[in-house]
Amino acid sequence: MPHFTIEYSANLDGRVDMGKVVEVVRKAAVETGIFPLGGIRVRAIKCEHFAIADGNPNLAFLDMVLRLGEGRDLATRKKAGEHIFKVLSAHLDPVFAQTKFALSFDMQINDKETSFKRNNIHEALKVETVHG
Repeated sequence: MPHFTIEYSANLDGRVDMGKVVEVVRKAAVETGIFPLGGIRVRAIKCEHFAIADGNPNLAFLDMVLRLGEGRDLATRKKAGEHIFKVLSAHLDPVFAQTKFALSFDMQINDKETSFKRNNIHEALKVETVHG
């Protein structure tokens, strides 16, 4: 259940194609090899109202949180997180060059006892893989 939620300042519109950002994150997550393909979710939420630092309206941010299930050790999580952050950061290099920009990424582990899910995507992907 790797669920990525990206919140970003509305002033990034026109500077960043969030559809591409979502796909960059999805691909980077797949590349780590530690997440089940059928569980990966990446979503981006534009923050129309925001205030950063000294209130300068030209400052921008993108904050990403990954919620994942238990079961991966710290070294594995750290390696995966570093890869995803590196890929995302490189994709956003032009933003850093254009404006003052804050990029952050945090991982949160969901407690399996209080994380409820229903998903038939995993099985569908297995069937597609077998039958094309």
